[in-house]
Amino acid sequence: MTIRLKPLLINLFIPLAVGGLSALLTMNSMESFEKINQPPLSPPGWLFPVVWTILYILMGISAYLVTTSSATDKQKRNAFIVYGTQLFFNFLWSIIFFNREDYLFAFIWLIALWILIIANIVLFYRISKPAGLLLIPYLLWVTFAGYLNFAIYLIN
Repeated sequence: MTIRLKPLLINLFIPLAVGGLSALLTMNSMESFEKINQPPLSPPGWLFPVVWTILYILMGISAYLVTTSSATDKQKRNAFIVYGTQLFFNFLWSIIFFNREDYLFAFIWLIALWILIIANIVLFYRISKPAGLLLIPYLLWVTFAGYLNFAIYLIN
């Protein structure tokens, strides 16, 4: 398989840009976040940007595999509608949680994101098994984030 550089870079850029913009819009609220009660298993703050960068890269590679697949335009369009929707939900979750500090609504929003990620995995997997599998770490991290989010809601 030959790597097509332009589609790869575009597909990497999109989730990294979404994550970067989200981080930029929420960076001032990280100080207040560090002051709230944290549940057991809360990772150190420095770990979040590292994990998210890796996850956004995996999303980009996954999207690239779908983009360059032999799937029909309709299959790709449907998969990318869900992909774009889950990226939008991902972006807004950070603002709801960190900027608005609305932990219950953020948790409900995260459940919707979790469902969208599962749908995204299924649609990408049907087009390219590796593309679907590359999104599983994202689902696992969002599941862990759900635990943290709900626990923070309960103890704060």
